[in-house]
Amino acid sequence: MSGAATAGDLILTFNAGSSTVKMGFHQIAGEHLHPVAQGVIDFRDDPFEIRLKHGDRHLSCPLEVGEQDGDAILSRAFDWLGDQFDLTRLAAIGHRVVHGGDQFTGPVLIGDDSLTRMRSLAALAPLHQPQSLRLIEATRALRPDLVQTASFDTAFHASQQPLARRFAIPRALHDQGIMRYGFHGLSYQSISRSLTRHAVPQQARVVAAHLGSGCSLCAMQGGVSQDSSMGFSTIDGVPMATRSGALDPGVILHLTGQMGWSMAQVEAMLYHQSGLLGVSGFEADTRELLESPLPEAAEAIELFCFRIAGEVARLVTTLGGLDVLVFTAGIGENQPRIRSLVSDRLAWLGLRLDEGANAANATRISRATSRVAAMVIPTDEESVIAQEAWGLLALA
Repeated sequence: MSGAATAGDLILTFNAGSSTVKMGFHQIAGEHLHPVAQGVIDFRDDPFEIRLKHGDRHLSCPLEVGEQDGDAILSRAFDWLGDQFDLTRLAAIGHRVVHGGDQFTGPVLIGDDSLTRMRSLAALAPLHQPQSLRLIEATRALRPDLVQTASFDTAFHASQQPLARRFAIPRALHDQGIMRYGFHGLSYQSISRSLTRHAVPQQARVVAAHLGSGCSLCAMQGGVSQDSSMGFSTIDGVPMATRSGALDPGVILHLTGQMGWSMAQVEAMLYHQSGLLGVSGFEADTRELLESPLPEAAEAIELFCFRIAGEVARLVTTLGGLDVLVFTAGIGENQPRIRSLVSDRLAWLGLRLDEGANAANATRISRATSRVAAMVIPTDEESVIAQEAWGLLALA
């Protein structure tokens, strides 16, 4: 990193997913925050490895520690990161936390009280929340001197109207917190900020599709969330890599009643054995499915795109129309065929893709004559986390 070093001018972010931990370094420069490096630890790797992109350099380091020893992995990662950066310059560490319930509608400083309240929400996001909490606890133990902050995936959706958040269940259950929360909020917050840079009018009716291993869609207007495909949990909405998406609750009653399944079996099926993997029978990665000649692979892709288009249509009802459709995240940003299959089903809205622009992953991929603009905008959750951590430093 070039430029004069000043103490406390770096913010480190951790974005813990179900199988990866993404990280980012951001430098405070006057009134601006600049991304410096991005890295990832992928727990699907064998052996584990930390990979870092720092300017034009691509660096990596094996993490030769026990598979379940998260504290040792983080300690080894910090040691190696200390060889690449002067970690005495760290001003704060920001964390992504998936579920904030109704307790957290914005970023918070992490302390004993806030951490206790985050733990109380772990059952609402069993795939993600425990990993985030373990990471927070490990970094607090390693660097107790640093300010640490939490940014919540649910917070962006707190702007939704009560009607959009309610299930048709007894009021007492709603009052106990069983309602629609929505997720991927940091990604949608990133997209919301980017729309202004792409000259999208403030009051435009926008549906953003975050398509990755986890998938959801969000209806936005005025830069705020109006509705979303995910509800109470990260299983809801459209099919994902291994998650089912929306499912008739009668299926669960049938499995646990007539078929005698345990709740552990149901949970494993919903989170890990369904979605693209379940339909195809062999693969969760859309890239592999698109290349496969097997009819089961084609069916998985067709169902995936069919459900995404159907969810767009539902969210259009919430917005009262559609001006812009945004594709983001790993699949949304990089797979033209998926975007094309979804858009073909939305031709009735007046959406027409420019196939050349789509194939090139251009920012605008719709034709000039299209009534709905289609765009590809990269998401940057790490920058949102860093900005929120920076904003909280003054309160520390």
